[in-house]
Amino acid sequence: MSYPGYPPTGYPPFPGYPPAGQESSFPPAGQYPYPSGFPPMGGGAYPPAPSGGYPGAGSYPTPGGGGYPAPGGYPSTLNPGGAPAYPGGQGFGAPPGGAGFSGYPQPPAQSYGGGPAQVPVPGGFPGGQMPSQYPGGQAPYPSQITTESFPSYPAFSPVSLDYSSDPSAMTQGTQGTIRPASNFDAMRDAEILRKAMKGFGTDEQAIVDVVSNRSNDQRQQIKAAFKTMYGKDLIKDLKSELSGNMEELILALFMPPTYYDAWSLRKAMQGAGTQERVLIEILCTRTNQEIRDIVRCYQSEFGRDLEKDIRSDTSGHFERLLVSMCQGNRDENQSVNHQLAQEDAQRLYQAGEGKLGTDESCFNMILATRSFPQLRATMEAYSRMANRDLLSSVSREFSGYIESGLKTILQCALSRPAFFAERLYNSMRGVGTDDSTLVRIVVTRSEIDLVQIKQMFTQMYQKTLSTMIASDTSGDYRKLLLAIVGQ
Repeated sequence: MSYPGYPPTGYPPFPGYPPAGQESSFPPAGQYPYPSGFPPMGGGAYPPAPSGGYPGAGSYPTPGGGGYPAPGGYPSTLNPGGAPAYPGGQGFGAPPGGAGFSGYPQPPAQSYGGGPAQVPVPGGFPGGQMPSQYPGGQAPYPSQITTESFPSYPAFSPVSLDYSSDPSAMTQGTQGTIRPASNFDAMRDAEILRKAMKGFGTDEQAIVDVVSNRSNDQRQQIKAAFKTMYGKDLIKDLKSELSGNMEELILALFMPPTYYDAWSLRKAMQGAGTQERVLIEILCTRTNQEIRDIVRCYQSEFGRDLEKDIRSDTSGHFERLLVSMCQGNRDENQSVNHQLAQEDAQRLYQAGEGKLGTDESCFNMILATRSFPQLRATMEAYSRMANRDLLSSVSREFSGYIESGLKTILQCALSRPAFFAERLYNSMRGVGTDDSTLVRIVVTRSEIDLVQIKQMFTQMYQKTLSTMIASDTSGDYRKLLLAIVGQ
């Protein structure tokens, strides 16, 4: 769908973009190591997937009356024609090579550029403390915390915001809970897994011990070693021995990260209804290179064009935002242009609060193209100029999934761990558990920033992530989740 007059002309170019020297951590297009034949190509063999998303919490609204998918998430057993099915058959992959306003706490003034590094206290708040008492007994998301008491926004990248042009700087200062095992022996691990599944019954604890202490790359090597040693597919054997949420979690851990994201997007757009929250969670939070890899994997594994599927499953301004996201063309130069931030803040005000109606294309252009440090500076400039934070203005000017998408971008610009902490909390709050969301976030962030997500979770909700997981799950599924998350 074309959009006349968009993007507007006359805006400054983005120096150093796309960043030079960034290389994919995954195989190039057409060279993914997954054998053909699964998940099924084409779109005719898939059952309807539940629609909905996670309910709003903190500053999120509940768009369109959507809710969580029914507890249980992915089907534990897949019916004929179900998909995208967990990869089976030949296996799926060989080893891959402003202050005073009540909004999201804003960055302190003059914190950008080449000045001394701003080193936040671990936990994101001065002194690492947050008040223990909140009206109503519920800790607020950072979007509800007044910045009078917390002059620093929650951040976990203890480095200067003048990162040069290296996109990897966005995850600098973060760490996952899973690290590659030392003295790793793929054949030994394959033998342990074989013994755990041999004979009557299954030794789930042995499986948990191996899987939770190996990196994703090491798990791919275990799969290859298993097939070499026994002439059998590890994934098929695991599927025959496990069921329900435990099966879903194990299979997610054995999917290469790019494939898992592509698989999740495909599943979110199956049949009648679309899981818009999954599209937002993945497309609005990944780096340029991750998105480009996902687009290539989606095409090579499912024989489909991701952008076309997005266009057919969404509409209006939400469709345009997601199409912008799947280009993987955000400016990733980490330096900040303060004059541009001021100009963008003025444009956003005039496109929203400063006029009758809303110029959605202006919001799309700025939020889809500017780097996250640049957006932080823009949010700070906006709060000084408008006397209101940009997140609350987005809530006033937009509704539904476009509102959620725009706010996800802004929240990730401020603190990606805080965004994922809220998603995890919402997956377990109330009656039932959204296991699909719980599994997806724990698995995808386990080697990136799960340590910081856990810290932010405790700050925001006055309880640990592991405590909430323990109370909402059971059995070997609980054991494996807790082994990944840690205490």
